[in-house]
Amino acid sequence: MGLVSSDVQYHLNVTSEQVGKYVILPGDPGRVPLIAERLDNAVKVAYNREYQTYTGELSGEKVSVVSTGIGGPSAAIAIEELFRCGAHTFIRVGTSGGINLKVTGGDLVIASAAVRGDGTSREYIPHGYPAAADFDVIRALCDAADNLSSDTDGNRRHVGVVQSKDSFYGEIEPQTMPIADELTQRWNAYIKCGCLASEMEAASIYSVALARGVRAGAVLTALWNVERSKAGLPDKICKDNTRAIQCAVDAVKRLIESEEKSK
Repeated sequence: MGLVSSDVQYHLNVTSEQVGKYVILPGDPGRVPLIAERLDNAVKVAYNREYQTYTGELSGEKVSVVSTGIGGPSAAIAIEELFRCGAHTFIRVGTSGGINLKVTGGDLVIASAAVRGDGTSREYIPHGYPAAADFDVIRALCDAADNLSSDTDGNRRHVGVVQSKDSFYGEIEPQTMPIADELTQRWNAYIKCGCLASEMEAASIYSVALARGVRAGAVLTALWNVERSKAGLPDKICKDNTRAIQCAVDAVKRLIESEEKSK
């Protein structure tokens, strides 16, 4: 069908031979080579628009790292085109802003599900259907995170629901928006429900994965927690995503080795 009928994917500019069945998904193209350094024999495959792709190996299995850009629409395109290339397991690794007071800057947040505050998920799954992660992927992320975490501020790991939204500034400056009251009311409801953190891609990634019958999960670094600051609690800004990256890589390795044993 025209633009999308070629073996070379239109946006990612890759073919099925160039990517693995397991894919790590940072948002930032600049993080791709940093993650790829943790793979064996990684090489740059393509760089088109916001999508940079490297492919290497873990435990003898081909694994790719592909950037998605910011937000749900571009992330959905990445999942769609990687799915067409045969990928079946996706782990988002990125950053978030803490909501729950137990989350401090530097903590890892593993997203078991995401509030569908995005627009993209509406194009894939019905209203009211949850944007949920795959259990095996979440279990692998939790096991990997346990080995990288300690019970100290900035080094903990949490698992639970996150909020996905389309507007970064709608979160951090809601009072400037014409719908400020609506945004504030929703945010307060998320706090009461125990939502861990806010980010911009998980709901879209999970929804596309559910629609296509593949697996997805996400591990996020909490950059900071505005609610802790509001409450006068200690917090810090953390821009180091190293632990989340290692968690994602270790989780992929665990999944590969687990599936190899089950053969």
